[in-house]
Amino acid sequence: MQVHQYDVVIVGAGGAGMRAAIEAGQRAHTAVLTKLYPTRSHTGAAQGGMCAALANVEEDNWEWHTFDTIKGGDYLVDQDAAEVMAKEAIDAVLDLEHMGLPFNRTPEGKIDQRRFGGHTRDHGKAPVRRACYAADRTGHMILQTLYQNCVKHNVEFYNEVYVLDVLLNETEATREDGTSYLQKHVSGVVTYDLSTGEIAVFQAKAVVFATGGAGKVFKTTSNAHTLTGDGMAMAFRRGIPLEDMEFVQFHPTGLAGLGILLSEAARGEGAVLRNSEGERFMERYAPTIKDLAPRDIVARSMANEVREGRGSGPNKDYVLLDLTHLEPAHIDAKLPDITEFARTYLGVEPYTEPVPVFPTAHYVMGGIPTNIKGEVLQDNDTVVPGLYAAGEVACVSVHGSNRLGTNSLLDINVFGKRSGIAAAEYSKTADFVELPENPAEFVEDLVAHVRENNGTERVALIRKDLQDTMDLNMQVFRSGDTIAEALKDIESLRERYKNIGIQDKGKRFNLDLLEAIELGFLLDLAEVMTVSALHRQESRGGHYREDFPDRDDANFMKHTMIYKDEDAVTEGIKGMRFDTKPVIFTRYEPMERKY
Repeated sequence: MQVHQYDVVIVGAGGAGMRAAIEAGQRAHTAVLTKLYPTRSHTGAAQGGMCAALANVEEDNWEWHTFDTIKGGDYLVDQDAAEVMAKEAIDAVLDLEHMGLPFNRTPEGKIDQRRFGGHTRDHGKAPVRRACYAADRTGHMILQTLYQNCVKHNVEFYNEVYVLDVLLNETEATREDGTSYLQKHVSGVVTYDLSTGEIAVFQAKAVVFATGGAGKVFKTTSNAHTLTGDGMAMAFRRGIPLEDMEFVQFHPTGLAGLGILLSEAARGEGAVLRNSEGERFMERYAPTIKDLAPRDIVARSMANEVREGRGSGPNKDYVLLDLTHLEPAHIDAKLPDITEFARTYLGVEPYTEPVPVFPTAHYVMGGIPTNIKGEVLQDNDTVVPGLYAAGEVACVSVHGSNRLGTNSLLDINVFGKRSGIAAAEYSKTADFVELPENPAEFVEDLVAHVRENNGTERVALIRKDLQDTMDLNMQVFRSGDTIAEALKDIESLRERYKNIGIQDKGKRFNLDLLEAIELGFLLDLAEVMTVSALHRQESRGGHYREDFPDRDDANFMKHTMIYKDEDAVTEGIKGMRFDTKPVIFTRYEPMERKY
């Protein structure tokens, strides 16, 4: 078995991973491990923009941006993190500009900016133009720009290499109050090479997880097939908690029946949502900023219109995004990709016809808990030395219970950069942690079990049933009964998963094998999501409980933490422990969330 040694290993080559690699690669011996070719990473699907209070078009400042992020997240945002992100947003955009990203420009040559949901001036008084953009291909441009700069800095990439385990050693340690605990230390990761089927170990002083989200838990999703929550699940299996996993964002404007994303940029440029009666219904739900309310509010409003019988189409199961009042030249200049999606996938001409849309699973607000340096926490306060996370896989809790549009591309750049710098600096003084006696044993057993198991259950059918129950029971509207039903289904699917069999028994390019392993990750995360949702008996942000429709600050102004613990039982699930963590406040007290 091959053992590679690097100061810093970055897992994932999307926006967060490559932004970290640019920083770490200039300071330390760095490798990037990615299960895709880097420019195929899902950051490339992000469309609308990256926000920063540049004030190029209208008056703006970072404090307004901070407030919008906190209010948009329904006050579950850690406010120190929101301040860092809003302050460093301006430099993050300028960094990309200096790297060569072709932003749209104002007539004066400045970076142009447009409106996006939940972004306001003067603490909520009116919408503001804060989103910097490159047509509706902003994520694609960021991904290409970052990759070119990684090549410029000679970052080493290992493409189509799947990371299947993170190696964490434990030593006895004592807290200040005299209590003892097991301190985790990272020593590396274990990989599976798609092209050869070989298993290898990458020993590292520092590891940065940047593996993205877990949208494939759901059937209707804007996420690529590769977003199976690998980093979250690997960390969870090794005793790292997952934070706030009940909060999943459903983007309002997915193509009806498909989930393919139509950017919020369309509404930023003036498109409006209409029901079957032609009414611009968001005026009833968010009278101040209407169609540019935060995503959780717009998604619930759309779903409610359908539930109350005002949906469009033969089955009355979607609403309409209307761009027909916009000039075709304006649409072509600012929204070329999303209008092409409508033509290609639905056969609709956006110049003259409204586009059928409905909410689609889009973004996981929760993830691996970190502090503002990107350091991973093994409990509420204790850092795992050398382990970092950034982007959607992480929960620095800058998004709280609902992420504002364009804050994701900002998050990956701000906290990707911070994680890369912190990991490289840590590696300068740290020693390699000794590898376990047989570091690849878990992955070897996992791969052998999946390859050799001759069960009758098919991976694709279990995955379909998982996605169906999550779509039915854990989507925009939830209740104690539907969440419990999803949990019951997941437990049944876990039993079926033990009896899987794959057809491809080979070593080279065995996607059958890897999809089976990814399904295991999805089952773990679906279980964590449902247990977390069952515990949170309130409605906040992306988590709406019909049996508890109000926000309950007295009992639930705290983060959910779920640990893997073989001795614990939570909601009837053996091996899971529930805990909470306080929200960090700095200057903004919770208030009613009106738009």
